[in-house]
Amino acid sequence: MTAAAIAAGSATSAEPVEWVSCRQCRSLVYDKRLSRNLRVCPDCGHHGRVGARDRLDQLLDTGSIQILDLPVHSADPLNFTDSLPYPARLVAARRATGLDEAVVCASGTIEGNPLVVAVMDFAFMGGSLGGAVGELITQAGETALERRVPLLIVTASGGARMQEGAVALMQMAKTSQMLGQLDEAGLLTISLVTDPTFGGVAASFATLCDVIIAEPGARLGFAGRRVIEQTIKQTLPPDFQTAEFLLANGLIDTIRPRAELRGTLARLLAIGGGGEHQVPPATEREHASTTAAEHDPWQVVQRARDLKRPTTTDYFGLLLDDFEELRGDRLGEDNSSIVGGLGRLAGIPVVVLGHQKGHTAAELSARNFGMPTPAGYRKSARLMRLGAKLGLPVISIIDTPGAYPGKEAEQHGQAIAIAENIRLMAGLPVPVISVITGEGGSGGALALGVANRVLICANAVYSVISPEGCAAILWNDPAAAPKAAAALRMTAPELLPLGIVDEIVPEPAGGTQADHVAAGQNLKNALLDNLRDLVPLDGSALVADRRARFRAFGAGR
Repeated sequence: MTAAAIAAGSATSAEPVEWVSCRQCRSLVYDKRLSRNLRVCPDCGHHGRVGARDRLDQLLDTGSIQILDLPVHSADPLNFTDSLPYPARLVAARRATGLDEAVVCASGTIEGNPLVVAVMDFAFMGGSLGGAVGELITQAGETALERRVPLLIVTASGGARMQEGAVALMQMAKTSQMLGQLDEAGLLTISLVTDPTFGGVAASFATLCDVIIAEPGARLGFAGRRVIEQTIKQTLPPDFQTAEFLLANGLIDTIRPRAELRGTLARLLAIGGGGEHQVPPATEREHASTTAAEHDPWQVVQRARDLKRPTTTDYFGLLLDDFEELRGDRLGEDNSSIVGGLGRLAGIPVVVLGHQKGHTAAELSARNFGMPTPAGYRKSARLMRLGAKLGLPVISIIDTPGAYPGKEAEQHGQAIAIAENIRLMAGLPVPVISVITGEGGSGGALALGVANRVLICANAVYSVISPEGCAAILWNDPAAAPKAAAALRMTAPELLPLGIVDEIVPEPAGGTQADHVAAGQNLKNALLDNLRDLVPLDGSALVADRRARFRAFGAGR
């Protein structure tokens, strides 16, 4: 067995190989077994490197793969020589891999969903980004644009190709502006990060896609660990730049084992891949009482805060098919008090997001009691922009006592994050529906509530301040909270005639906490009825409708 064969689960030698050594646990694995396991070590789960052609076979439907006939021009702009002339290195890489360059571009389908794919191959000069690689990836994107289908880029690279100097550097700009054109065209882009992805690739197309998926343990970063440690003498954590580190810091959307990639990609493509979708016909449904005197306001506040009521993630499970959670603000944090992603509501692709509390003390603590930090609002803004780009309705679920008031939140621009969300929502050219399912607390709620239609569950509340806060400020007595609750007119029947909400969603007997399934069905029916009115409107009409709705408050008309 050659040294090349005893590698990271990826036998690149042309010689027959029977056993390979896992790079991570060093156990010997029968090569055919490793291949059946998609080059994932059966002992430790290490995801070994996969060649571009094998990756296409793993991801795309059998018989659907069409290699794009794109010209490859690998130039030597610097007449570069180190221990070998650059042209000789290219010849050697081609001989070793059977590829023309470090990327293979193809079209095909995943579970019937069409797309264009560009797959990088680390075995070809470390997957380095040179002029030819940048050109091929750009042409793949232009092909996706021409065909109006999503683009998937599978990355594996050590960075820009040094032998091409500044010409390689320019590929970062060229590929980035190609993705900008796909953004303008409203086409879904997905990045699948494999190990390793560094340098100019990480700082361009690998991190600019709408959705970033990483394989377990995959490393992504601008400067590698060795460069950082040797340059600035900084001690780095063991998991530095791994997929797990990136997810915890809000820089990628999700981690998926190799065996789950096809299913995940198929769901994303089915939701965000475009196409016409009809809202199902209307059905008879229950309507809630609008009588303000039916319940004591303070009792309603207590019901709204009941920890047994469905949370936002509960509603996602009750309302949606094929939900895929997307995480992170892409700026360094993933605030768990906001959750969201892509899903289908009765077959209609939608973007959903909302405040997340919990049912137990541990869940509440982990979710910061549903009080978002600026990172949470910036995550929700990213999701709303994605909905606008793809032309998908945006549905927000509101259940928060308010935005988090801590020192760190103020340092990171809490007020700015809320203000930017409000402005963003006002201008989204897609249908926007917000639902208050529990507490709607102040600007922390409004940051997710600038919608064409604002619904409220029968036992939910919405106010400028909590009853306790109002009592403390105006009466200097927190015990006056029940009095404040009545004075604030914060219950659903009191908000409806003010135009603050447009519809009350009925709750089952005993409240939503008594029957989650019935609560979910009531909300689903209400959402579909409102989508039926909004989906036929074009973007300018939807924006005008939303702006007129909020322009009227306090105008005296």
